[in-house]
Amino acid sequence: MILLANPNTNAATTAAMCAIARPWLADLHGWTATEGPSVILDPDQLDRAADRIAALEPPPGCRGVIVAAFGDPGAARLALRLGRPVVGIGAAAARAAGHGGRAFAVATTTPALTARIDRLMQGGPGRYLGCHVTPGAPEALMADPAALDRALLAAIHRAALEGARAVIIGGGPLAQAALRLQPHSPVPLIQPVPEAARAMAALLA
Repeated sequence: MILLANPNTNAATTAAMCAIARPWLADLHGWTATEGPSVILDPDQLDRAADRIAALEPPPGCRGVIVAAFGDPGAARLALRLGRPVVGIGAAAARAAGHGGRAFAVATTTPALTARIDRLMQGGPGRYLGCHVTPGAPEALMADPAALDRALLAAIHRAALEGARAVIIGGGPLAQAALRLQPHSPVPLIQPVPEAARAMAALLA
């Protein structure tokens, strides 16, 4: 089995991400943190999530772990400790977005995490152009799918105008929004959860 580990405490988000990833990983199971925020909004919360993920004990028979938070908290430490495949949704999305040297950007809802996102996106195969952040409080925006879609689509258009040829929707809790917005985007949208699932399936093939 493969474990999709959500370091947020929102079990509904875990279930939604598992449903999106399962076409590539039939034996996928979800894990949701029992402590911490329902959405990671700042570097301190991301660091605490990294500690939770790094200490994770997957169930017997687990062949790999997807870390389903966009900052990939604790992924490298967990991989080192377990000695089996660990894929972060952020790094998987960056590889897909930058494939062939493509210019890409991120659209997200968490302004306090842009420096961490920038660090994760750089150094890959493409040309990273930066983050485009939605206005307003992230929690309020994510509680209103229609408003979330409008704000993210505006960020996507800004990124495209600045030269992005692909845009990553940056956040595990935004996985369903990414699916909704794909038909309306002026450029290809990179969806982190499917990219991580595809990467895990390739590693285990």
